Amino acid sequence: MSDVFQPDLLAGKVAVITGGGSGINLAIARCFARHGAKLGLIGRRQARLDAAVAELAKLGGQAVAAAADVREYEDLSAALKKIAGELGQFDILVCGAAGNFPALASAMSAAGFKAVVDIDLLGTFNACRAAFEHLRKPEAAVINISAPQASLPMAYQSHVCAGKAGVDMITRTLAIEWGPLGVRVNSIVPGPIAGTEGMKRLTPTAEMTASLAGAIPLRRYGEKEEIAELALFLASDAAKYITGAVVPCDGGVSLVGSGAWAQALAGAVK
Repeated sequence: MSDVFQPDLLAGKVAVITGGGSGINLAIARCFARHGAKLGLIGRRQARLDAAVAELAKLGGQAVAAAADVREYEDLSAALKKIAGELGQFDILVCGAAGNFPALASAMSAAGFKAVVDIDLLGTFNACRAAFEHLRKPEAAVINISAPQASLPMAYQSHVCAGKAGVDMITRTLAIEWGPLGVRVNSIVPGPIAGTEGMKRLTPTAEMTASLAGAIPLRRYGEKEEIAELALFLASDAAKYITGAVVPCDGGVSLVGSGAWAQALAGAVK
């Protein structure tokens, strides 16, 4: 990872990350740890969280983990209280837990639709709501991880389109409601990011990966570390007058529309 920022931007701060045991969210945790933040990681799998904590420790970071499903408010609230008890009040919350699979709406079960919407949308609300008592202070920052599907209608993605559109509206609404308290709320919209579980599901073959990459204006997938660096910026004082923003980090793929995704997604469900 290139470090284009001054060191220790988050020194002394506490950041909590849902879905923090893997993927983009773990990359954000690594980046925050390198810049001095103490980390609280939440996810469903304790073993994965423990491995992430051990990895962060090797980087010199302090991290604790608490297993919880973001769809279960009481369990999530208890996990957040545990982290606050060990690390102190929160300065940063990253809502990164997400679910996805490609399927036509006509072939998707109601349970499948609900599962993704509950993880993406309800889970984001639950995390924000449950963390609020630990985060209610000036200069706190919330970062919600969205997706291009929030604004681009895509075949095979009705559940994600619905869930992530709601996430972006929660971002904007909370920015209005929590702004007077000094709490900033923003969304990051990653494009196709290499090495993530989501892209393994949506473009599982080399041919499908190449097809989608060829439609991206920058002609490549993004890296997890590039999302992490944007999160670092939004969490830092460098972004202290930015709130309610929905910020793409997608190589320009959102500029060319959902057609760029159509062929790859169609291949994913064959």
